[in-house]
This record gives sequence, C-alpha cells and structure tokens, in this order.
Amino acid sequence: MSAATIWVVDLALSERQLDRCAAILDPSERDRAGRFLRPADRARYLASHAALRLILGEETGTAPVGIRLAAGMSGKPALACAASEPVEFNLSHSGRRALIGIARGAAVGVDVEAIRPLPDALRIARAHFAADEAAGLAALPPRAIEAAFFSLWTRKEAVVKALGTGLALPLDRFSVSLPPLPARLLRMAEPGPWTLADIEAGPGHAATLALRAPDAAICRRTLPVDWPDRLG
Repeated sequence: MSAATIWVVDLALSERQLDRCAAILDPSERDRAGRFLRPADRARYLASHAALRLILGEETGTAPVGIRLAAGMSGKPALACAASEPVEFNLSHSGRRALIGIARGAAVGVDVEAIRPLPDALRIARAHFAADEAAGLAALPPRAIEAAFFSLWTRKEAVVKALGTGLALPLDRFSVSLPPLPARLLRMAEPGPWTLADIEAGPGHAATLALRAPDAAICRRTLPVDWPDRLG
C-alpha cells in the first residue's frame, strides 16, 4: 500500500525566525522572496520554503541548507539528486498555514486555502469548474457556499498539482466530490488510481492532499512551534 505524510506548518513567525529561514535558502529563492511587494507575502514565502527544506532534509538525511531543488517534469519542483525511489513532494501555502506533502513512488499534490469572503463564488465556479460541480455548489444553502467552494477548489488544485500539468489541464475537464462528502475523484479522461483526503489545517482553512495511488495511508503531522530553531 502506498503512503504519504502531510505536514501542517504554522507560518506566524517572528522577525528573528524569518531571518533564520532566509539564511538557509539558496540565492534564487532569496531573490524571489525579495520581489514580493507585500511583507506578508514575503514572510509566507520565506517560512514555507524553509519548512520544506527542513522536512526534505529529515527525509533524506541532508542538512536543510544542502537541499538542492530542480525543475522536474512539467516544471514541477523535484530534488536535484533523486534516489532510486525518489522522494515526491509538494508545497502549498495560504493565510497562516503551509501544507507539505511527502511520498515515495507516487505523485503527490497538496493545496491549502484561507477561507475568506467571496461574494462571486458561484460565478467563478460556473466559469472554471465542471458543470456538475457548479450545479452542486448552487444547490447548497447560501451560508454554506463559500466554505464548500474553497474545499472544492483545494480538491481540484491538489489533483492538478499531483499531475504537474498546471494550466494544461483545465479545471472543468474533471470532477471531484462536493463537500460535505469525503474527497474523491469522480471523473477524468484517464483517471487511474487516486487517493484524495481532506486535511485539517486549522480554523479558517480548507486543505486537500491528492496521491496518484489507490487506498493510500495518510499520516498527518505538525511541525512544532519552534521549528525554525532546527534549521541549523
């Protein structure tokens, strides 16, 4: 049976902790962080990418600063020096949370979204989601639409990120189950075996993990609050 570990990371860090995060990133990552106009976006990028290095380091027995990343198939990030059974990973961040999925031998995708007011949720769904998903959202009580929209969004984005196809796979070309039903892939041209799982990412957040393997075991873990002190 395939398995995946999903890490939930709190991104609310002090300036001292953010400095530690920046110190272990490579020059291209620090350059990208510096191009964010909003300090909150810069801090979220620094913290989430440092957490990714910490987790990959523990997975591979490498110091976080020694992790080397490269563009894999379709531009999806991958470890530059892959083992015989490569470590598959994926990162998503939104609001105060980052989600990091780790697996071996199966493509993994994760997505987390901060739930926020979205008055045009149905318009966005009708423009971008499959017709059955948009109709299902429209049938919900008005007070339930926003939370369901973000859960549905993370389910679809997690699948796209696992595939590594980006915009090459439009979101209306496949369907996933609608909350409050458990996460499941319903329709895709070449579905194959999949495991989707809703992830508890904290109040005000929706999150999903997608693994391209059947009946996978999912282990949810949380980095301790002092995780930046382990960066070295």
